[in-house]
Order: sequence, then C-alpha cells, then structure tokens
Amino acid sequence: MLQMSVKHADLVASSAADVRAAIRSGSYAGHTAGLASGKLQCNLAIIPERFALDFLRFCQRNPKPCPVVGVSDSGDPMLRTLGRDIDIRTDVPKYRIFRDGVLADEVTDISGVWADDLVAVALGCSFTFENALLRSGIPVRHVESGLNVPMFRSNIDLVPAGKFSGQMVVTMRPIPEDQVAQAREISARFPQAHGAPIAVGDPAMIGIADLSRPDWGDAVEIKPGEVPVYWACGVTPQNVLLDAGLPICITHSPGHMLIADVAEDAETTILPTN
Repeated sequence: MLQMSVKHADLVASSAADVRAAIRSGSYAGHTAGLASGKLQCNLAIIPERFALDFLRFCQRNPKPCPVVGVSDSGDPMLRTLGRDIDIRTDVPKYRIFRDGVLADEVTDISGVWADDLVAVALGCSFTFENALLRSGIPVRHVESGLNVPMFRSNIDLVPAGKFSGQMVVTMRPIPEDQVAQAREISARFPQAHGAPIAVGDPAMIGIADLSRPDWGDAVEIKPGEVPVYWACGVTPQNVLLDAGLPICITHSPGHMLIADVAEDAETTILPTN
C-alpha cells in the first residue's frame, strides 16, 4: 500500500501544478477538498471511444450532475484544454477501474491500462465553488474538519441516452439557515461546477434515509441553526457508467479530483502545445 509522504495540510497553500506534482510522484493520494483555491476541480470518466458520443449526449441532457469541462482526443492522455502538463494517467490521486460494471481495482496510476481507444471526459466538481463560499464567510463543514464531502444516492431520475441512465448522486453541506440564499446565489455562478443546489432541507424528499450514513465520503455534523443543502454531484456518472456495464471504464475515486490550471470561474482556455 502506498505510504503518503505529503499530508493534506502540507498542500493547502500549494498551486495546482504543485499539487499535481505531488500526486504524480506518488507522494500524495488523498482527497482534494480545499486544495488549489481558485482552480477548477474535475470529476473524471474514461471510456472506450465507441461509447463516448452517447455518454456525451447523456451529459448534455443532464448538465447539473454532469457539466463537461474537457474532453481528450482518443488515445491521448493529455488534457491540454485544462492545463499545459496534465497527464490523465498519473495526475488524479486515486482512480477506480471498472470492468463489465464491476469494480476491479483502485489505483494511483493508470499508465498500465491506458489504451489507444480511450477517451477522457472531465466534468466540473462542487469542490470548485466551495472556495467562493468560504471567501464569503459561509462555513463548509467537511473542509473545516479535514474530511471528504458526504455524498448520497438520491431518487432523482436522469434523462437517459443510449446505454446510460440512472439516478442523481448529491453532495450535502450544512449551511446556516440565514446564509442558504447567499450560498444558492454564489454557487449558481459556477454552472461548470454543478451550479445552484437542487434541494434544501428534509433528506427524505430526495430519497435519502440517513444523513449520518453517506454512500461515499464522510459524515459531518449538522449544528443547531443549520439546514442540509444538496448539490448535484459528479459521482453521478460513475454510477451510470457502472450500471451500463462497459467492458472498461475508469473514474476518479470519490473526492479525489483532477485539479486543473484554469480558474474556477473562467472558460477553459489553456491552449494546446506541440
């Protein structure tokens, strides 16, 4: 098992490039919440080219949980529109490899399974707008606690495309009741990072039975005067890809995101390099 030589706290003030360097070297394999403030964080889906068009159709029809921010060329592991030196095989802290819809492995490097027919799709992540919430004095409990964001399966149906269908996954953040409207307004400015919340309050209304038992991530305290607020989550396409039973697909592990060089509130304008 990899022994991390760099801790999350050591990277909080680091640039996106320096965080990726620590990840690429194998020094860090933890979650990325609270890292590289001001930079876009991305969910990841890597699939065979023959399924990519239908998957992109699915993302276009479900932009809240699946906001596409970058797509690689077939067989090219470099995501040049998101950074000048982003190698999708090594620059994510932890990957999940699924074969025929079953989790086959969780690794920190996918160089050995990369193939010429694979396409990488990067999707925006709600970690991005958390920096804006914090700058406005809105608490983000899992960041304060050094934890991964809690993620839950919901009963919200998605619009299907080809082999791809399912229900939305959501993240939950406790927000002081008098700051919910402000949190909604701030996150709405980041449509590439899931935008405004999809629900506020009673978890049962979106099919969540127990907020103390997230399906992914860590449970967080909800303090008096706070209400649970739910955002669409980029783990959604992981579930959809799993249910589709593709011969192979590779995703990030929940909470272990790709950090881009582009600003959290900018278009993806990094130019290709030869």
